[in-house]
Amino acid sequence: MDMPVDEPLFRIVRGTPTAEEVAALVGAILARSRPAAPPPPAPTSAWARSGRPAGTGHLPGPGAWRASGLPS
Repeated sequence: MDMPVDEPLFRIVRGTPTAEEVAALVGAILARSRPAAPPPPAPTSAWARSGRPAGTGHLPGPGAWRASGLPS
């Protein structure tokens, strides 16, 4: 259901706020109306890490293919 365009979203019913106070109110309303940030990704489990090759320290270059087959 869409809100009518001619009606304000909020109304100040008491007091005479300054322009800065109204701006702070609008900022607070906008901050609360935004969706929350997505949660950080879950850390990789030890089981999943076990299937990945460990950093063996082999660097590309001459003889790297031979070193890749040697026990570490």
